[in-house]
Amino acid sequence: MSAPAPPHAADDAELSPIEPALSPTEESDAHVPHHEGPEPTPGLDGAPVRWYDADRTEPYTRITPFQEAHDTSVEFFYKPITLSVLGVAMGILAYVATTQDLLEEGRDKRRVGAYAAIAGFLLFGVIQFRDGPFVRPHPAFWRLVLGINLLYELALVFLLFQDLNSARAMMVYLDPNLGRPLPEKSYAENCDFTPQNVWNAIDIFCLAHALGWFGKALILRDYWFCWILSIAFEFAEYSLQHQLANFAECWWDHWILDVLVCNWLGTYLGMKTCQYFEVKKYQWRGFRQIRGVRGKTRRVISQFSPADWTTFKWEGTADFTHYVAVVLLLAVFLAAELNPFYLKTLLWMEPEHPFVIARLAGVFLCALPAVRELYQYVGDPRRAVRMGQHVWLLVATIGTELLAIAKWSKGQFPEPLPARVKAAWAIGAALLVLYPTVRFGVPSIRRYLRRQSRKAKTQ
Repeated sequence: MSAPAPPHAADDAELSPIEPALSPTEESDAHVPHHEGPEPTPGLDGAPVRWYDADRTEPYTRITPFQEAHDTSVEFFYKPITLSVLGVAMGILAYVATTQDLLEEGRDKRRVGAYAAIAGFLLFGVIQFRDGPFVRPHPAFWRLVLGINLLYELALVFLLFQDLNSARAMMVYLDPNLGRPLPEKSYAENCDFTPQNVWNAIDIFCLAHALGWFGKALILRDYWFCWILSIAFEFAEYSLQHQLANFAECWWDHWILDVLVCNWLGTYLGMKTCQYFEVKKYQWRGFRQIRGVRGKTRRVISQFSPADWTTFKWEGTADFTHYVAVVLLLAVFLAAELNPFYLKTLLWMEPEHPFVIARLAGVFLCALPAVRELYQYVGDPRRAVRMGQHVWLLVATIGTELLAIAKWSKGQFPEPLPARVKAAWAIGAALLVLYPTVRFGVPSIRRYLRRQSRKAKTQ
């Protein structure tokens, strides 16, 4: 969507062999225009280094995966067409807004206007937002994902200032079938461990479990992380089943159907996919150099596979920073998993409602680049000096969902938290604090005391 610019020669050592170009916004930051004649070479022949000679490129954008990487094999799709898109968009907007027949066909003109405003915002995001870590199938696709995430966050902020009844009434504008209370289904009515009961418990949600954990494996790319998250979610269901009846399940439903069958199957297939991408040879030939319809078709399909692959090694026990990052990531993932259950209950939506499915699919797409940015931020803090836009916005979205749930839940779940759940959470929190204290805090204190002792002896 934007024209490439040559990288700075001073940074050649930091860039990859195939050096991606900078975006126009970064180029304008790096070279401030002036009209004082030819610039002297900074630092040579005694010439002073002036303010407009400094490299003002943001360190975040100089990281190789976060620059605009253009696929030269399909150069047509990477040519700058921003003005052309603007002209086409304005033409469509003028036609729709001024053609009375089209407006009369829409029963609610305000809704048509809202859709047009959303489309205009997303179009701006696709063209002008900063690129993220992914370039396939096209950087514009991930800019679109970021724009949708931002729209969802803005909608959540608006709903946050409404009471629960007003929020339910607003959902009716989006879908007239909403606005009716729904019964909660319990899965713990007959917990006898018999083949018939197990077979009756298998439904479409088992497939949803497996697909969900396939996606989580692609996001986290770590067996242990997926297993910890899977077990933690089951414990969270135990803790919250006094509020949501559909969290009440039989023991074999929790640990056999969910953990050992659905979650394991999805995680296994997801990690096998990650291993395939890890060992895959990424050699891209130009589209014109490929002969035959089959080869060209294969190349088009491969455009939807990663341009490269990064293996995640979270190393949660390596140091205190990695430990905190892993724990926070686990907490955010648990919140992202639990939030839709509360939102659909409070806003009276069926589990299979398109809004619920769209929210799950959207969080999956947003989490893919977000976790990649977080891994770069934690693993290479000297180069990734600030958190990426995808992870920042996704954390804000999950946090806003939590605030809305906390606000709307007042008076909706009168049953108090059981004492055993409080005790279990207290023990878990104590262990989360005790482990880094013993693992990182005590050795640091010992090293500090040894340094002080050596200083005292030398004085």
